[in-house]
Amino acid sequence: MDTAYAAHPRGPRVPVWLSAPFSGRTWREFLYLFLSLPMSVLMFVYAITVISLGAGLLVTFLGIPVLAGGLAGSRALGGLERARARALLGLDVADPEPARASKPGLMGWVGAVLKSGVSWRHLVYSVLHMPWAVFSFVFSVTFWSVGWGLLAYPLWRWTFLAYLDQPGIQMWGDGRGNGIYLDTPADIGFTSGLGLLLVLAGPWVIHGLTQVDRVMVHGLLGPSSLATRVSQLESDRGVVVDTAAADLRRIERDLHDGAQARLAALAMDLGLAKEKLAEDPEAAARMVDEAHGEVKIALQELRDLARGIHPAILTDRGLGPALSALSARCTVPVTVTVDLDHRPAAAIEGIAYFTASELLQNVSRHARATSATLDVWRTADRLMVLVADNGGGGAHTGSGTGLAGLAERLDAVDGLLIVDSPVGGPTSITAELPWRG
Repeated sequence: MDTAYAAHPRGPRVPVWLSAPFSGRTWREFLYLFLSLPMSVLMFVYAITVISLGAGLLVTFLGIPVLAGGLAGSRALGGLERARARALLGLDVADPEPARASKPGLMGWVGAVLKSGVSWRHLVYSVLHMPWAVFSFVFSVTFWSVGWGLLAYPLWRWTFLAYLDQPGIQMWGDGRGNGIYLDTPADIGFTSGLGLLLVLAGPWVIHGLTQVDRVMVHGLLGPSSLATRVSQLESDRGVVVDTAAADLRRIERDLHDGAQARLAALAMDLGLAKEKLAEDPEAAARMVDEAHGEVKIALQELRDLARGIHPAILTDRGLGPALSALSARCTVPVTVTVDLDHRPAAAIEGIAYFTASELLQNVSRHARATSATLDVWRTADRLMVLVADNGGGGAHTGSGTGLAGLAERLDAVDGLLIVDSPVGGPTSITAELPWRG
């Protein structure tokens, strides 16, 4: 956790403010600040050298490749900083996108490095981090050392008597042997108490200092927001493509195994009935009657399949009537409440419908519930779909579950699936979708 110090879960609970100075996170963050000074000196000297050497050689052809090589080195040092932040701060920053050359060869690579904003951000980090690292190093080391030193003052006060010929820490002196010293029991207790306050405040001071480092590492050494968004869109596109392919396979399977097979059997029955029409009219009539029943069943299967692709009632009348019709087919009684002043975009409306359909199917098949509710409403720029039941609970979005696939499909359109389903129930699953009118 980044915002609180957690006590050990076993044994007697130690107050957070008392256990923080001894927590591993505090000392890892202090070690990070301690190591920041030598790392920043190395990176600052490297950056200034690269800038100076590259700028000085720009009058020759060597300046450009030297500068590109220096920027590549800055990216390597940035990788070390990300690894250090990951190990000591628990900050997992993804590696930025590599420099991609538009054409092969050395000059193509040089151009890609020089045009890469990531390379220049790494160089800027090397320069800007130096003054902050000096300040955070001096402040944290001083604050932490003074706090522990004053807390332990009763243990090392004897050194003043043994080596300095004075009774304790001197607060004021006139240079002629007269002064104020912390030597009485009250003075010693006050000094140790002040040290205790500094020690107890130290973890939060150190954590506050490392927050600045977190911002700098994430903002300057990580991938750009545009690159992150592109990567997310590529992932979402893959999910959408996979979902569409799965839906097409489902429709093909349903047609092949259902209506198509039934219509093929119907054609054979009608052919046989035609042959028997002259010699055995009664048998032919029975076969035609059976074929008529098969036609009705095939039509119902085709209607169900069409409804699964996109129900006509949703297109014609909107979410309210469509969800009411959907809940009527659920094996569990469902109370439907739709509070929308106008209809969202057709794509979002369809996703909301099929999300509710899948959640109600889960209620029918797995929840062991006796009642359920389906609520749809709009809040700010989000469309909310809430399905709750009084079943046995235990639903989760673990890998391989239907809810995991649903969560991925919602994420592909910037949606979110929130599952609250403790073992024993009840279950409440909320789907958030962006509102697009």
